[in-house]
Amino acid sequence: MTDLLASDFYAFQDTALTPRELESVLALREYLEASVRPIADDCWVRAHFPTEVVKPLAELGCYGAAWPETRRFANSAVHRGWVAMELSRVDASIATFVGVTNGLAMGSIALTGSPAQRERWLPPLARGELVGAFALTEPGSGSDAARGLATTARREGDEWVLHGAKRWIGNATFADVVVVWARDVADDQVKGFLVPRGAPGFTATRIEDKIALRTVQNADIVLDGVRVPEQDRLAGARSFKDTATVLRLTRADVAWQAVGVAMGAYEAALAYAQRREQFGRPIASRQLVQDLLVRSLGDITASLALCVQVSRLLDAGRQQDAHSALAKAYTTTRMRETVARCREVLGGNGIVPEHGVARHFADAEAIYSYEGTREMNTLIVGRAITGHAAFA
Repeated sequence: MTDLLASDFYAFQDTALTPRELESVLALREYLEASVRPIADDCWVRAHFPTEVVKPLAELGCYGAAWPETRRFANSAVHRGWVAMELSRVDASIATFVGVTNGLAMGSIALTGSPAQRERWLPPLARGELVGAFALTEPGSGSDAARGLATTARREGDEWVLHGAKRWIGNATFADVVVVWARDVADDQVKGFLVPRGAPGFTATRIEDKIALRTVQNADIVLDGVRVPEQDRLAGARSFKDTATVLRLTRADVAWQAVGVAMGAYEAALAYAQRREQFGRPIASRQLVQDLLVRSLGDITASLALCVQVSRLLDAGRQQDAHSALAKAYTTTRMRETVARCREVLGGNGIVPEHGVARHFADAEAIYSYEGTREMNTLIVGRAITGHAAFA
């Protein structure tokens, strides 16, 4: 066993990852502990994104590992999920930043872009020279994006004209390229467009006063006659089914993120319980505290096992929407329960960042909701197992 995490009770690290993948994970873990953990709480409190982490994360292979043009070495979906978990274990905001650039923006280009678009955008994004964003959610459309998307795209010669608004778009205030999803007024199908920074008619305003993922720069976007050349329309994005393909892959990564958040909270609570003394003894020696910790570890272990298998299904070409949906619904629910127990272990100290649980406790609320709520993912699984759609 090599440098096992306190939260990896069944030593998945030593059985789920290849030696090369483990080497990569341990290098990332070392960087996160040395360079991200010391600044994470301060950045969260100030709602400040530390741009200095972007390129080091690129050098560690956090962007583009799934695509042949940009991966550093042959790797599995399990490894890529584990990376998301390691990031979230230290800082869910940084994990979300990586997920947006790597999974959503690069994923959209890799899965639906033309060869020229892949060549233009994927390598610089993977090197951390550019930052990506993904604009799907709207002020009036979240879970019903397939039917309710209101942003429009109208073809005018060799250009498309975009009108509409987006909300909760991570990285949008400083992204170099934003993947914008809009409904073609000609055929009523959802299509994807690559909008570069500074495009006339595009404005992004940071959303203030969040209670979760405060380091992430979420934005409201307004698209007022933004003109996009035909060459910047994602060539393979012809309907919302193509958008959904991107979301299926990133939804599984969010399940991994949820495990990471639970791990981070558990490890902090365990360390606190071992050093905190009440009535002359560490609180870790008390039965009720041990019950909270053991239940948390059990949920983490079950969630990690589920994530390993859902990623193995992807590697085998067998992962379906319902598989990633169940993973996201289950792990985020267990995460929410785990961070609550861990906060309880800390008592009043659990509501301030300095003891390592409060930030995870707050960030869990955002991860619980994004990439499909528990309810929507439950209905995806329900449709798969019963044959009946119950969305409306």
